[in-house]
Amino acid sequence: MSSSLPKIMGTVALVGAGPGDPGLLTLRGKAMLEAADVVVYDYLANPLLLDFVRASAERIYVGKKGGALNSEHQEKINQVLIASAKAGKRVVRLKGGDPFIFGRGGEEIEALSAESIPFEVVPGVSSAIAVPTYAGIPLTHRKMASSVTIITGHEDPDKKQGPFDWEKLTTGTDTLVFLMAMGNLKAITEKLQLQGKASDTPTALIQWGTYPHQKTVTGTLLSIVDLAKKMGIKPPVVMVVGEVVSLRTQLNWFETRPLFGKRILVTRAKAQAGEFAAQLSNFGAETLVFPTLKIVPPPDLSPLDAAIAGIESYDVLIFTSVNGVSYFRQRLRALKKDLRLLKGLFICAIGPRTAEAIEDWDLRVDAIPTEFKAEGLLALLTARGVAGKRFLIPRALEAREILPESLRDLGGLVDVVPAYQALRPVYKDAELERFFGSGKIDLLTFASASTLRHFVEIVGQERFKRQFKESQLACIGPVTAAAATALGLKVAVVPKDYTFPALTAAIVDYYQNLA
Repeated sequence: MSSSLPKIMGTVALVGAGPGDPGLLTLRGKAMLEAADVVVYDYLANPLLLDFVRASAERIYVGKKGGALNSEHQEKINQVLIASAKAGKRVVRLKGGDPFIFGRGGEEIEALSAESIPFEVVPGVSSAIAVPTYAGIPLTHRKMASSVTIITGHEDPDKKQGPFDWEKLTTGTDTLVFLMAMGNLKAITEKLQLQGKASDTPTALIQWGTYPHQKTVTGTLLSIVDLAKKMGIKPPVVMVVGEVVSLRTQLNWFETRPLFGKRILVTRAKAQAGEFAAQLSNFGAETLVFPTLKIVPPPDLSPLDAAIAGIESYDVLIFTSVNGVSYFRQRLRALKKDLRLLKGLFICAIGPRTAEAIEDWDLRVDAIPTEFKAEGLLALLTARGVAGKRFLIPRALEAREILPESLRDLGGLVDVVPAYQALRPVYKDAELERFFGSGKIDLLTFASASTLRHFVEIVGQERFKRQFKESQLACIGPVTAAAATALGLKVAVVPKDYTFPALTAAIVDYYQNLA
């Protein structure tokens, strides 16, 4: 007699993606994305949120530009959610803003409920609230506005109760917020004025609100249509009508950041790019992460293993990068060794971030040079004496030879062992077009000569000359800058200290001096 297990039903979570800034995603929304098997996402959901999704998860794009989705398209989305859930998948429906604020989330839940599919709704920060805030417009104010109304600029023509009451809108509330209003902007302004709203009522249009390329235009009900045409304002747009718009001149905080409107490329390895990109974003930049290094173990681990086995024979252990610390530590763990093995070694780090990585391991760093490069460390070690001492340098498979060669010239016994290697990632033409086909990049940043070299190799000489002829370069130190100069490139920014906080500060100073 045969038997079969009951089929397990999947679940669907409608998750509000917020208005655009990835930092406005809720913690619950992030957890849902991390656990998802399938993510069905909209045009207005920031693609950066997909970084929270597992590589093995399926991503399904169902967005549509320029207006509300029609019923046929919406039905297809409903069927995708239903079919994925019935296949036992954990599904996230990622929707711009909040799922229940003009997002057709209610219709999708009705479809799931009709099929008895378990669901959850994760609220999101609505663009109706967040976007005006990022434009420096408070929707309420003790002396100006005690009420707010949120209105759709695209009503369903089949709605039974008909269009909303324009007369009550003009007299019954202080601040009006219209979503999806651009298609009907002229009609909206005319109807409001026809029903008694003063023509000089302050009015704002905020395009791509909360994104680094946010654009805000302010005027009056009478002038805003012509201003929108003049400034090239296009969807997605949030429209605000009311006296509170006049407060923008005092409260505009987002668009006044020193790097606002600048598109900056970060070429570090993906696992290491986040902190630097975040530093730039905090100053208002739009950061594009395009890794030109892929950090992996070396092809042969036996030299590193042999060095670890004979670690007691060394006098000095030198780490030249965070990656060197990380992969050396991983190898110790794989060989079932611990910190006791390093007892008595004089431990050096070339820079403060490398030192932090060592100290996170509960090891004390004995020496950090004041100049964060090989030459600085060499001077420090020379002062202590080099001749006759044994040095171990676990580092990248390919790196500058100046430190080990100079130590040998001074009589040191040096073993350089590869702890990791930095490979050049492979990108398809479509990926390159996605990264670089959407507008000018103001600044290219490079943290090493290899990131620079790989970048030029990946994009190709012709594309590099054509696409980046107006882009500026920022290099973390003189070695990287020299590599750029050797390629015939002009470097605009090099910090005095060779750290990422210093590079960020130097970039900010550069643009502030240009202003």
